[in-house]
Amino acid sequence: MKNRILIVLTLIVNLSFGQTEKVDNKVVTEKFVENYNNDNYNGIFSMFADVMKEALPIDKTTEFLKGLKTHAGSISNQEFVKYKNGTYASYKTTFERAIFSLNISIDDNLKVNGLFVKPFVEEVNAENVINHLTIKNGLITKEQSEIIFESTKKFPNNTQISIAIIYNEEVCYYGIKKENDTISTIENQKSVFEIGSISKIFTSTLLANFVINGKVKLNENINQYLKTPINNSTKISFIDLANHTSGLPRLPTNLDLAKVNPENPYREYKEKEMKEYLTKSLELSNKGENQYSNLGVGILGYTLSKVENDTYENLLQNKIFSKYDMQNSTADINKIKGHLVKGLNNKGKEVPNWEFSVLAGAGAIFSTVEDLSHFAISQFDYSNKELKLTREKTFEINKKIDIGLGWHILKSQSENLWYWHNGGTGGYSSSIAIDVKTKNGIIILSNVSAFNPNMGNIDKLCFELMKTLEKE
Repeated sequence: MKNRILIVLTLIVNLSFGQTEKVDNKVVTEKFVENYNNDNYNGIFSMFADVMKEALPIDKTTEFLKGLKTHAGSISNQEFVKYKNGTYASYKTTFERAIFSLNISIDDNLKVNGLFVKPFVEEVNAENVINHLTIKNGLITKEQSEIIFESTKKFPNNTQISIAIIYNEEVCYYGIKKENDTISTIENQKSVFEIGSISKIFTSTLLANFVINGKVKLNENINQYLKTPINNSTKISFIDLANHTSGLPRLPTNLDLAKVNPENPYREYKEKEMKEYLTKSLELSNKGENQYSNLGVGILGYTLSKVENDTYENLLQNKIFSKYDMQNSTADINKIKGHLVKGLNNKGKEVPNWEFSVLAGAGAIFSTVEDLSHFAISQFDYSNKELKLTREKTFEINKKIDIGLGWHILKSQSENLWYWHNGGTGGYSSSIAIDVKTKNGIIILSNVSAFNPNMGNIDKLCFELMKTLEKE
């Protein structure tokens, strides 16, 4: 359940500021925060300069700010840090559930002409972190070892990262742990982590299984399989749920993250709440466009369980995990067999595991890199119809990214296609990329929180390691 909120509007003017907050910036920023906390998105839009209004129309402004509010909550404090690039006033901004860097630039008329929100990164002194990573038995190269160290040295103590490196269909495992500011090698390929939104690949694989076996059709609407009527008889197809073009929002409107336990936000959202949403509240916006939706894939998993009259967990076990030798994988926290690595928050303290209840299809799976490597290597078998179907392009997001069923399809510098997904929860981050042409892949599971300001290093590590495999 990745929460990466980023808006980049580099509409800036050439102003020169010192490092003391100007009164004008203070006034504008305080007004922005007031409007934001009061859900006054029209008020924020009225603060924009004309170039800003053109670049970010009111509907896009509202969509972004509502998404930010859903994930992070209201702002309780903002602290001026410095001016960036001579234009942006940068603030360490404390939200209810996260800390972000809020960057605002203004023109001579005190209108906002630049807005940039990203995770706040404290200055971390990682120079004294000790590198005890080994290159034993030729498992990894010196270059790969250095990439791993540089990507992980800023994570908190007690961080664990488990890596599967698949080269030409052969897999080796490499695990690390940071203790007392020392990063060392450990064996943790059998250790269990939350995989977050990588679960969406498995939900789509279930869909592909159903399609291959004639139980449903990709372009078929889900309505007839649900006993619950959908608001306004809105039609939603299976394929639209799997490739995020249904028009559904990221989360259901009757799941208020401000009123739930932030350490286990989805636990109490159950079938009753899902049915209420479907019947009374479901509305689509931007249908036919790519709009990432945890809700959509949650509904997909829910619908498939209704088609088969079985639980999501049983579908996974019977149709995927048993088939691909994934013995330590489950979507039920009570059925974890192996050693569960405890999730950490962005300060390195242990946090509870997330329980997704009725939205399980969006992010509930626990797994190991060993299990996931079995699944990844199975992708290289072109005769496997259900896996092949998940990798077929169904929608073009932009010139560099397409989407299949669950998988994002990235066009690498080598012109090969990388099938990729990542995941993030309160205590974990993950990333998987495979190249079926070269039979290479990288799988990374970690107990780095999705709210850790450096969590982007997990995807970065995945991609950089993939590049090293292309060199070999």
